[in-house]
Amino acid sequence: MSSSSTSPAMVGRDGDLDWLRSLIETVRAGTPATAVIGGEAGIGKSRLVAEFTAGLGPDVRLVRGQCVDLGDVAAPYAPVKGALRQLVAQVGADRALDAVGPGRAALVALLPELAASVADGTGEIVITPGGAGSGQLHEAVAVLLETLSRDEPIVLVIEDLHWVDAASLALLRFLLRSLGSSRLLVLLTYRTDDVPRGHPLRGFLTEAERDRWVERRELTRLSQAQVHELVRSLIVDEAPSERVLDTVFLRSDGVPFFVEELVGIDGCRDEGFVPDTLRDLLLARYERLPDEAQEFLRLLSTGGVRVSHALLSSVHRGDEAALDAAARESVRYGVIEIDGDDYAFRHALVREAILADLLPGERARYHARYAEAYEAQAAAGGRRLAAEISYHWLGARDPARAFPATIQAMREARSAVAYASAAQLGERALELWSLVPEPERVSGMTRLELMGRTASHLRHAGEGERGLALVKAALAECPRDDPQFPRLLRDKALYLATVGRGGSIPLLEEALAALPAEGADELRVTVLTGLAGRLMIEGRIDDGVRVADEAFELAQEIGYPRYASIAMNIASVCRAARGEVERALADLERARELAARDGAALLRYWVNASDMYHLVGDHREAVRLAEEGLERARRQGVERSSGVILASNAVDPLFALGEWERAGALIDRALALEPSAPFRVYLQRAKIWGLVWRGEPERAAELLRTFRANMAPIMEVEMQTRLGVARVATEVGLAVGDLSQAWRDGRGVLHERQLPLAGYAEPLLWALARVIAAVRADPTRVPEAEAAEILEAEPTLRSAMERLHFWPTRPLWSAFVEAELQPTEAAWRAAVGAATPETAPGFLRPYALLRLGEAQLDAGDRLAARDTLQEAYDAAVAGGVTAVQSRVAHVAMQAGVALGRATRGEATRGSAGVAGTDDPGDAVAELTSRERQVLELIAEGLSNRQIGERLYISGKTASVHVSAILRKLGASSRTEAVYRARALH
Repeated sequence: MSSSSTSPAMVGRDGDLDWLRSLIETVRAGTPATAVIGGEAGIGKSRLVAEFTAGLGPDVRLVRGQCVDLGDVAAPYAPVKGALRQLVAQVGADRALDAVGPGRAALVALLPELAASVADGTGEIVITPGGAGSGQLHEAVAVLLETLSRDEPIVLVIEDLHWVDAASLALLRFLLRSLGSSRLLVLLTYRTDDVPRGHPLRGFLTEAERDRWVERRELTRLSQAQVHELVRSLIVDEAPSERVLDTVFLRSDGVPFFVEELVGIDGCRDEGFVPDTLRDLLLARYERLPDEAQEFLRLLSTGGVRVSHALLSSVHRGDEAALDAAARESVRYGVIEIDGDDYAFRHALVREAILADLLPGERARYHARYAEAYEAQAAAGGRRLAAEISYHWLGARDPARAFPATIQAMREARSAVAYASAAQLGERALELWSLVPEPERVSGMTRLELMGRTASHLRHAGEGERGLALVKAALAECPRDDPQFPRLLRDKALYLATVGRGGSIPLLEEALAALPAEGADELRVTVLTGLAGRLMIEGRIDDGVRVADEAFELAQEIGYPRYASIAMNIASVCRAARGEVERALADLERARELAARDGAALLRYWVNASDMYHLVGDHREAVRLAEEGLERARRQGVERSSGVILASNAVDPLFALGEWERAGALIDRALALEPSAPFRVYLQRAKIWGLVWRGEPERAAELLRTFRANMAPIMEVEMQTRLGVARVATEVGLAVGDLSQAWRDGRGVLHERQLPLAGYAEPLLWALARVIAAVRADPTRVPEAEAAEILEAEPTLRSAMERLHFWPTRPLWSAFVEAELQPTEAAWRAAVGAATPETAPGFLRPYALLRLGEAQLDAGDRLAARDTLQEAYDAAVAGGVTAVQSRVAHVAMQAGVALGRATRGEATRGSAGVAGTDDPGDAVAELTSRERQVLELIAEGLSNRQIGERLYISGKTASVHVSAILRKLGASSRTEAVYRARALH
């Protein structure tokens, strides 16, 4: 019998192939998709991908990347660069650079060969310093793929993700979250048996599965019938016997590659030719080759799964004819394949088996040859190859030559903003430090400097805790008189803030004290600015002004405009917090002028300026500033990274303007992009608060329980967060009727020694006033002792409110606090008046009208109450304040007051307006007979499941009927639906 090394037809994967074909159709229609294919070695992942890509039409652009096995620290962006180089070759360098727009500098940092094509008039490529660099690079790749996919759908294949480098993994994580408007199919494969516990790919896969555009499959082994079919397709001239078929199935365990190898051994003539072990099976073809070919394959296996002919020629010690002959034999025996200019093992398992068979001395010699060849390529001006050189010198057991290559690889990774890879290489260099003679001279830095740089790379890579641990280790080794000591103290303080932990202020003060009296001015100004910022965040406002002013003066003196702008910015926020609002707003504009074109300083300006304008009540200006900053971020190529901070800063003013859907979309998008811990807490707080006022208190309470543990550390060190989260938690407790919890969550503000952040404190004091009012109305809703504590706190609350007399919005919030504590018709009428100007958040007016209507009902003035409640209902519908809309309906139903449909604002903003026809009675008429039955059962208080049981339908069907009733009646809740139906009759 003769056999083929590879089956002409794929067996047992038709369903998987159909799945991939359905995904590309989805992508063609304009929706991105990601397919993650896992499976054990030899299961057929690559074959499935090959079959799928071979069937792609001419309208689809295909690019591939291959992860490289370089041990624990792979070359940064290796698979991404391979795929992007193919894409650039297909569309041309000019088209690629044009497509990436503002991100061309970042793309050139990744692919330096594009530098010759950049014609920006300056000849300079500038990547934003610091952590923004990786954001620019990620954004550039996303924009490139998104833009080019508008012309043709793109399939991006990255194989062998179990070998992926850290930088590529971070980029893929970003792409999966951010490419929502592209026609891109990302196809990833990985070997499940090479992803043990603790492997970085595990976390990536867990996160990816939560993304709505990601689908993941693991390929299973073939059944006995499928193995038999595969064997018959491989044996081409004679039908195999049943004994052969059963033997192959038993020995292969249904793994397709093992089936092919078993059949490939002399056509599997009888069971005697079947190897006893997996190693024997993988080496069976190899061991039948001549010695020269075996040596060729051992050399090839040292270089990787795939090696170019040019590289192999430079490490091969024979002549070209001998090399060609060995390669030809290896191909003929089915061990390797020719792919363009590369030699590639037919399967990575074969390469690994041959590599494991090398003798120690042989392995070291081969690695040394590769290291020398890569060094020659690098010296000739080729691509960045230091990571490969480092890997091979380590394989050659030559730390003295591996060390400088590792240092250079770290620098190359940093220049390509591959912070995760740079950090890994820095850690490798630290391990080699004691093995190398004169490491300081070779590296050009001290060990402490290397530790500091590596920690910085870790922080920029999002590994804040690991960076913090390394800085702590460096400080433990550092003498107090070492010049690195104050810098390490500053870095530790910054890293603590990054991970949302306290202790930054004492460290920064210690760093200042450790600085020499003369010199080190640039370091001093960064420490002063960092200290001023932390003092501001923690509410020590007077100290913040003093330190920020000192930082500003020093920055001006030494000509450091970035820090002059940031210091002025911080001083402005602090001055505003103690009542100097006009000066603060003027100084903020000066901070913007000082920033000039500095991206980092401008980002700080837009974030703080938009927040301040929101807090003083100018919500439209706050949104404008946030959007202006977002547009600048877009022009700088960091819209999806740094720009997310600015976009999220528009959330609270958008809520105030009643643009709930827009704010919600910003929150969801920003959270999906995994912002830093403090910004994540800000967004979670806003999400919960929006749910409360949009009528979903139970969901809000559930999210609060979920997020509370993550919020606690940030609350400890940031007064803004402490007050903001306390306000939301208090309002959640009020919404679900848990007054005890509401009080416990909010009462801390009454005991704050200072209340400098008036814009955050006032709404919290109002929420606490609502708790006091609710307990006064019904003291039995809380334990007796707690009721006494709550009611006795009223003078303290009033005193706290008085302390905030300097803030522009104080008349608004004091009117609401007074109305809650003394709920007369006059007080609520005053609150309505206070909530009418544009400076008041939009949700307050319908709420105040509701409470005014309740006061009028209590006074017996039903006619006035009806008009007021109607106005409250109209305003709630127009402003999308669903919680007030539902409560108005409930109050009216309880009081027997008939309301008409919303008389204005129904078409505004697309919010929770009342749907239906112009005639109110038509809304009820639109209900089907079944819907009328369901409505009656809703009125009895039955749940969807109980309704289903009563009507002999499923709970899911009952839910569909309930949704239809709410839509037709223009109701936002079940209670409101019952009320609306009765009122419309």
